[in-house]
Amino acid sequence: MECISVFDMLKIGVGPSSSHTLGPWRAAERWIGELCEEARFEAVSEVRVHIYGSLSLTGKGHATDLAIMLGLSGADPEYIPTDEIPVIIETIKAGKTLCFGGKRMIAFDPAVNLVFHRDFLPFHANGLKFEAKLITGEIIDETYYSIGGGFVVKEERIHAKENLAVFKSFPYPVQKASELQLYCDQRNCHISELVLENERSLRTDEEIDNEINRVWVTMLECMYTGCHTEGVLPGGLQVRRRAFDMHQKLKGDLPYANAAEWLQVIRKTEVRFRQILKWVSCFALSVNEVNASLGRVVTAPTNGSAGVIPAVLMYYLVIENHQAGFEEIKKFLLVAGEIGSIFKKGATISAAMGGCQAEIGVSSAMAAAALTELMGGSPEQVLIAAEIAMEHHLGLTCDPIGGLVQVPCIERNSMGAIKAINAAELALETDPKNAKVPLDKVVNTMWETAKDMNAKYKETSEGGLAVGVHLSDC
Repeated sequence: MECISVFDMLKIGVGPSSSHTLGPWRAAERWIGELCEEARFEAVSEVRVHIYGSLSLTGKGHATDLAIMLGLSGADPEYIPTDEIPVIIETIKAGKTLCFGGKRMIAFDPAVNLVFHRDFLPFHANGLKFEAKLITGEIIDETYYSIGGGFVVKEERIHAKENLAVFKSFPYPVQKASELQLYCDQRNCHISELVLENERSLRTDEEIDNEINRVWVTMLECMYTGCHTEGVLPGGLQVRRRAFDMHQKLKGDLPYANAAEWLQVIRKTEVRFRQILKWVSCFALSVNEVNASLGRVVTAPTNGSAGVIPAVLMYYLVIENHQAGFEEIKKFLLVAGEIGSIFKKGATISAAMGGCQAEIGVSSAMAAAALTELMGGSPEQVLIAAEIAMEHHLGLTCDPIGGLVQVPCIERNSMGAIKAINAAELALETDPKNAKVPLDKVVNTMWETAKDMNAKYKETSEGGLAVGVHLSDC
């Protein structure tokens, strides 16, 4: 049984896409690591990377080419100063050389050594093959698949154990929502308490708290950056950042010097209905504008849907409970991560496989569930909230204009956050005895819908808004 940690679902990385940026970046790192283990790293004289399917069709808009170069250069997406990224890329392009694994220089011309193929590999829509020529003349290669949320696997059965390296053994292994409910009933506990017990099998309480805090601080800093950065997003669509303007109109005159002080200031703002909608939208937009400009975000469960969970958590902290602190943040993220893992195990979190229902839909379900627990909901109501949120995202397509994670992706995070709050409220008013649709049924329905969906609506920019609106119209 797959046992996925909360910190596998909530990864820190660089935008704009977990499947098209973070995944290929990690695949490059993993390939270099394997070359080192096989004592072949020093023998590599030339590298070529073949990019397939959705990774190819929307790769340049999603910075797949940049991510591969950064991964081959040995940079870490969790820690690299994002302002260094353009410098590294320009150095590679200008010199047509790359510091392979951060250790030695090899010839590398992106126009020649990155090869984009329109055809799809059979295992997954996001395929890439790393090919190396050794000093002996031998050619070796490995194929990887970026399956969403920054997860990377190999197709070959002989690597089955390696593919499942992220899946650990938990005392309460959960494959389906019904199993999660059963454990909670048996132990008479909240979902967050059960998830915490599972995480304790991997880490100490101090390590868990440190990682939760690191995830939260990254989310908060991301929102803060997005709300305080104006201008136009890169990529050619000339999309103007909106979070800055919205924030300017919403914030008060009280001074603040950093993200932590900012949080305290906005907790003092008025809470009329329209202001609530605007604040939640502003929080979500801010994250995904940072994401679209190769900023640092948290996959939740993906980069393209990274704004929903922070926005809903901020809603709770700013609107619902001014006394809330780290413990509430911890519970929220534990529940959100667990719900996300259920969708990953039972369906997909990859837009290239399931459309945007797999990203915004899943993130909305995660946020709705987490908010419901903090608002006093029972485990049954938490699962109902996740079901309601996903139910109203079923069939949502992924059709980014120009292959960029901007239109309609950024706005969809605002809509997903608002739906999550509404789903939580509906769940809190629902008697579980009267609930008609179990979460597991919705997870299965989402997967069946994904399989039925035409490929042009799965992150290929070959359908929907991507062809209905052309770059020239922008």
